[in-house]
Amino acid sequence: MSAPPAAPVRATPPRSPLPPAGPPRVEQPAAAGLPWLTAVASGVAVLLAGVPVSAIVLTSSWFGYAALAAVVVVAVGLVLHRLGATVTAVGQCVAVVLLLTARFADHGILGVLPGPAALGEFGELIRGAGQQISVGIAPVQPTPEIMFLVTGAFGMLTVAVYLAAVIAGAPAAAGVPLLAIFAVPAALADDLLPWWALVAAGAGFGLLLVVRDGARRQVSGGVAVVAGAVVVALLVGAGAGFIGTSGRFAGNGAGAGSAGSIGLSPFTALRGQLQQSTPVELFRVRGLPEPAYLRALTLRDYLPDFGWQTSRPDPGVPLPGPTGNPNTGAGKVANIQIENTSFRDFWLPVYGQPLTVSGLPTGQWFFDERSGTGYTMRVRQDGSWQESSLLPAPTAADLRADNGAGDPGADYLNTQGVDQRVIDMAQQAVAGTATRFDKAMALQNFFTGPSSGFTYSLQTKPGDGDDALVEFLTTGRSGYCEQFASAMAVMLRTVGVPARVAVGFTGGKADGDVRSVSTSDAHAWVEAWFPQHGWITFDPTPLNDGRTITPPYVQEARGDNAAGSTPQDDPKIPRNSPNDAATPPSAPPVAPTEPTAAPTSDTGSSLPLWPIGVLVLVAAAALVPFALRSRERRRRLAAVTAGGPGAAAAAWDELQAESTDRGSPSRPSETVRATARRLVSEHRLEAPAQAALRDVVGAVEASWYGDSHPAPGALDEPVRAVQEGIAAGTALSLRERLLPRSVVGTLLGRIPGRKRAAEPQDSTTG
Repeated sequence: MSAPPAAPVRATPPRSPLPPAGPPRVEQPAAAGLPWLTAVASGVAVLLAGVPVSAIVLTSSWFGYAALAAVVVVAVGLVLHRLGATVTAVGQCVAVVLLLTARFADHGILGVLPGPAALGEFGELIRGAGQQISVGIAPVQPTPEIMFLVTGAFGMLTVAVYLAAVIAGAPAAAGVPLLAIFAVPAALADDLLPWWALVAAGAGFGLLLVVRDGARRQVSGGVAVVAGAVVVALLVGAGAGFIGTSGRFAGNGAGAGSAGSIGLSPFTALRGQLQQSTPVELFRVRGLPEPAYLRALTLRDYLPDFGWQTSRPDPGVPLPGPTGNPNTGAGKVANIQIENTSFRDFWLPVYGQPLTVSGLPTGQWFFDERSGTGYTMRVRQDGSWQESSLLPAPTAADLRADNGAGDPGADYLNTQGVDQRVIDMAQQAVAGTATRFDKAMALQNFFTGPSSGFTYSLQTKPGDGDDALVEFLTTGRSGYCEQFASAMAVMLRTVGVPARVAVGFTGGKADGDVRSVSTSDAHAWVEAWFPQHGWITFDPTPLNDGRTITPPYVQEARGDNAAGSTPQDDPKIPRNSPNDAATPPSAPPVAPTEPTAAPTSDTGSSLPLWPIGVLVLVAAAALVPFALRSRERRRRLAAVTAGGPGAAAAAWDELQAESTDRGSPSRPSETVRATARRLVSEHRLEAPAQAALRDVVGAVEASWYGDSHPAPGALDEPVRAVQEGIAAGTALSLRERLLPRSVVGTLLGRIPGRKRAAEPQDSTTG
């Protein structure tokens, strides 16, 4: 609309009748082809933004699943593009479901259609993925459950990006789902993301902005702008230190006096806690008769080149209450109270073989007897708990005699992929031994003996050779508890002894009748299986700081039977001598079996929350334009009802927005009456709506030119009648409702600029 004239206000001109509605104008479809460039760019952008997933899922196999989902969604979108937004979106979602059925379901109809059986399999996969996410720590193994989640998430997020960038023609809006793809793994990763992850995500978003169809002339300039923005972001992020996340371990700044709590991630955090200049107290323990290892979790699965990985616990018995461990074996039962001062994690640290645990909130914690770990579905920090635990204290003779059949499961003997050089070294180390105990002692002495050549150091970095374990055993020969425990557990398995790695804390320091356990006590050790005694501790780390706990059976095996010998750092705490050990049981206890009772009090929480959060975020982002349009409509109609100087302008703006939403925006050169004639023609207004439009036009001209403003409520009925007439003549599609052009066009600067409604127009040309 033209600028208002400077002439004096004129009298309101007589109302001219609007022309009758003519035949509807037929829009000729554009002859443009399919949006290949933008469609392909949307799929590539999703994959680039998803690069941080490599920080939370082991190996690169996830990328193949993600790429397959993106290709399927883009291909289906191009095939269905000419059928409209709704058909395209529905077709893409159906294609994702068919892909999931074909790849992950064993009972799909014709292999691809999801029948009841396949949907049941989907539920099991989701529950399994939820449990792995709930109790696992990044990076997780690429299990079928995790790959199902990756495939589905990337498929649905590609649909969202495609809808925004291709169908709605708003590539900037696609930044919201792309941000979700990037932010979720970035938040879950324990370590800082590499710089190239940010570059990849920025490049993906920039790709959508610069290669949209019809904008090829802007490609070179757009690439320069995007590249510059990414470089600036990298420089700012590197300077401020906030690219990625630092996990939830001590290295994230939770030092002494910090209000933050500390969790225990396997290995990735041990070095961070041990290197703290000011240790943070985690627990205060009472009732412990002697120093003992405080176990948080155990590691069963070993992957060559990746090391030991967390695995989801078996369904456990609910706590508080009995744990299911048998009260048999050589040792003492102790009633221990643990006060938690700063520890927050999925795992419940326990001593020995816990028999009962009390003091915990009901329905939150479970105990997996097979792995010997207490766990919860969500990270928690409970103030204190009590446990009645059997602290094993067998003699060396007991363990040598415990050499019969029986093991905790084949997975604790798995050595698949272990380098032959490791196997050969283990065989040489145990040469001449005949029992499990002697093999374990031989391997412990291999690392801690006076002529071993191994040294303890926190400065050691993981090897860069073809096999980190081989490098540590042959050339490095220096490390901290992670390397020593990992190596001994693998070597024990190669000589037929079931073994696992335990992660937790050493005995701490005595403070009166309390033992204080801090971040400096973080540790990893080995547990070997003996059929009549269960899991027995061996520590192959040659600690040089006095934190080593030497059990009586190890002292005996080394010939160290001196009375009162206390290898622990606090000589005031007496240790059991071999003669203090309890009498061996008359009958061998039954090895722990897999509990059959699954957790029932927190079933819902086993589902993964982050995919749901991503979908909610995407849905919320899709509704933003709709919400903005609804808010603007309410604001204008409220001004219409109120009457006064702004009522006519608000009424006119709202009617123009209704027309713009239906693909007929106002033109800068149009007068009020010219716009009114176009509304009648393009939206095929019936006679009642035309009469109401005349009333609105007259009120607008009177307000702008005659300073005569409508009374409160005077325009309510005319505006409503015109709105209903426009809606009857030109219905809104689902896409037009969710992405109203009057909002999206304004955000993207596509709607031709209009003068403010309060400024009058020159009606002489009308």
